[in-house]
Amino acid sequence: MEKPALEVQLKTLPSNPGVYQYFDKNGKILYVGKAKNLKKRVSSYFNKKHDSHRIGVMVKKIHEIRHIVVASETDALLLENNLIKKHQPRFNVMLKDDKTYPWICIKNERFPRVFPTRRLIKDGSEYYGPFTSFKTVNTLLDLIKGLYKLRTCNYDLAEDKIRNGKYKVCLEYHLGNCEGPCEAFQGEEEYNKNIDAIRQIVKGNFKDSLQRFRNQMKEHAENMEFEDAQRIKNKIDVLENYQSKSTVVNPKINNVDVFSVVTDEGYGYVNFLQLSHGAIIRSHTIEMKKKLDESDRELLELAIVEIRQRFNSNSKEIFVPFKVDVGEGLTITVPKLGDKKKIVELSERNAKYFRQERFKQMKIVDPDRHVNRIMAQMKEDLRLSEEPRHIECFDNSNIQGSNPVAACVVFKNGKPSKKDYRKFNIKTVEGPNDFASMEEVVFRRYKRLLNEGEELPQLIIVDGGKGQLSSGVKALEALDLRGKIAIIGIAKRLEEIFYPGDSIPLYLDKKSESLKVIQHLRNEAHRFGITFHRNKRSKTALNTELESIAGIGEKTVVELLKNFRSLKRVKEASLKELSEVVGSSKASIVYNFYHTE
Repeated sequence: MEKPALEVQLKTLPSNPGVYQYFDKNGKILYVGKAKNLKKRVSSYFNKKHDSHRIGVMVKKIHEIRHIVVASETDALLLENNLIKKHQPRFNVMLKDDKTYPWICIKNERFPRVFPTRRLIKDGSEYYGPFTSFKTVNTLLDLIKGLYKLRTCNYDLAEDKIRNGKYKVCLEYHLGNCEGPCEAFQGEEEYNKNIDAIRQIVKGNFKDSLQRFRNQMKEHAENMEFEDAQRIKNKIDVLENYQSKSTVVNPKINNVDVFSVVTDEGYGYVNFLQLSHGAIIRSHTIEMKKKLDESDRELLELAIVEIRQRFNSNSKEIFVPFKVDVGEGLTITVPKLGDKKKIVELSERNAKYFRQERFKQMKIVDPDRHVNRIMAQMKEDLRLSEEPRHIECFDNSNIQGSNPVAACVVFKNGKPSKKDYRKFNIKTVEGPNDFASMEEVVFRRYKRLLNEGEELPQLIIVDGGKGQLSSGVKALEALDLRGKIAIIGIAKRLEEIFYPGDSIPLYLDKKSESLKVIQHLRNEAHRFGITFHRNKRSKTALNTELESIAGIGEKTVVELLKNFRSLKRVKEASLKELSEVVGSSKASIVYNFYHTE
């Protein structure tokens, strides 16, 4: 049977909550989404012009729409998440994390063993986790082994087998790591009390274990068993030390999941902190690849459902930086101040650190991807028609019109290309005229590049506001390059970015990587220009002062400045001081030059 036209498929969609799937003409799944109202949500894709190019591309490919109606929004969230994981549609956010995580298992047996595992077997055993690394698991198990003596053998310790003396204690018993339940040296009730305490520790609740140890220590002390009391005290110290490292929040904050998101143009990074009894018992960050310019809220909602499902979280309250919609039965808190706000900020900090680590790894492993990402970001942020792989930035330097110079710095693929830097002496402009100077150097730079057949940049930046920008534009017009090269101005005060013919500046986010590259360019141009200007000014200063004295040569000038550090000190020096440096005859010439009226 032939599929009905899209218009017909849209009209017959229900207005219930559910999940929709888009397929192309070959029956390949393109996208999976959820909606409170299927008809309204799906129709919105076809009723308006999309800002995102990628959404436009996807909509053109849609040939068939399928949907699944569910009872509630929560069901829609879970179903959407499962379908994305199963089919990995081309236009859905990609969750880059398919590792198998370790768990702590309390085995379903008499005298249960406690051990780490990556395999979950449905045999009635208890599994706690998953943990994000074996390091965390081993730290916790080392703590447990230091506090409680547990068996490590895999014997079947059935009551009749122990009674019949089937087993003998092993080396672990003689080393003091096991109490010997295999020979009935330890009863089941006492062993299970230890297991109950371990359950609480794994959940992050140390209170019960601490109280139990304190009671035991008191009992030993009252019975004059001071060595045993000291042994228990050591355990209390270990437990308190571990707890103090874990507790970073208010102990009243109990059984809460904390989520935050940090994004850039291509990826989202969502951090998850799990709190129990005032301690962080889990921290995990996932990387999500955007496919359709998803908002921070969309990424966070998807991640919350995925992470809670993966880590089997039953917390009834979540802390987030902004309101999210993740179904019924959950209390959503957006903290404004205090300890709750601090824990959300801690989560955000973890997401940012993870992102920075990924960037550093990317630079080492795949430097091209890092460069491509920044170039794509700059193209989008600065509204350019192509990626600015080659950028040139101009800066004028003069002090009250003296020694006017200009500098041009060149960045290729976001990095300084110092061999391409150029200095300019201003030739056609008299006095301090920044605008005319800018016009001159921009004209000279690109006239030369055109004459020599050199590669032109994709973006020119002039250091200054509307005036300097207009001067640069005039120079490009004179060379018939207007419109062929993008040109912008950056004003120092508020980091305003000006465009030709637009009186309203663009303000980039202060943390934006595009702004950081532009600031780096501007600062580099300023540094390069000011160094050239100072060198030129110093030479002029020497020529007009010391070198103009008859009988004083360059070597003497260098010697004087090396010792006196400045021209002012040379002028103020006594004849004797000068003589000690350059000899009496040269000292007399210099001294007389400054002290003879």
